[in-house]
Amino acid sequence: MAENTNNTGGGGNTGLAFIVGAVVVVLVIVAWFVFARGGAPETKQIDVDVDLPEVSAPQVPGTGG
Repeated sequence: MAENTNNTGGGGNTGLAFIVGAVVVVLVIVAWFVFARGGAPETKQIDVDVDLPEVSAPQVPGTGG
């Protein structure tokens, strides 16, 4: 009698587990940077004043003016 030694282990899932683990580590690092600074960044009051001088068009030649 011969033993049946078919190895049909889950070796194919090792690569997938490695990728999922790497994604989890990256998400933890991103979350640490986001929440370690106290969450949302502070809001700043920005006041932009755009006052341009009035500019007139140049005179057209030949209109006498």
